[in-house]
Amino acid sequence: MSITAQQLLQILPNAGQVAGVFTPLLNTAMVRYQIVGPKRIAAFIAQIGHESGQLRYVKEIWGPTKAQVRYEGRADLGNSQPGDGSKFRGRGLIQITGRANYMACGEGLGLDLIKQPELLEKPQHACMSAAWFWATNGLNTLADVGDITKISRRINGGSNGLQDRLVYFKKACEVLHV
Repeated sequence: MSITAQQLLQILPNAGQVAGVFTPLLNTAMVRYQIVGPKRIAAFIAQIGHESGQLRYVKEIWGPTKAQVRYEGRADLGNSQPGDGSKFRGRGLIQITGRANYMACGEGLGLDLIKQPELLEKPQHACMSAAWFWATNGLNTLADVGDITKISRRINGGSNGLQDRLVYFKKACEVLHV
């Protein structure tokens, strides 16, 4: 099963014209990382829908906010050098964040994301990085049982945007006939 641009727009209506750009790239990434079947696809689309503002943002909007200032020097993110907080801000459809995550994602995708973190802003890499993160964090198993709360916690460390994610999941389930 794959998703069509029309289905994607039914779930994420604010995606607009970029839905047509992202649809084939998402389908390729989902197949590569076994995000197959309506329930997995619904959960994945719900999460990337929230994380990317309905496919509108592949780079974290930088203030910096108080939370973003705290990225600097965070050992758990591998941010060990001055400027790492901003340089390795959230990118891609799941917002890969931090030097360590960029390093792991780059190794997984065969990209030098330490030297070129902006590669995650390209649609094909934004999609592939999201699917890589999904698979690396065992989210297919949680999607199979519809545990959107646990999926959300693994993606953002808490319940940030949980209601939004649940709304997208419900809509995706309707559209994909889960």
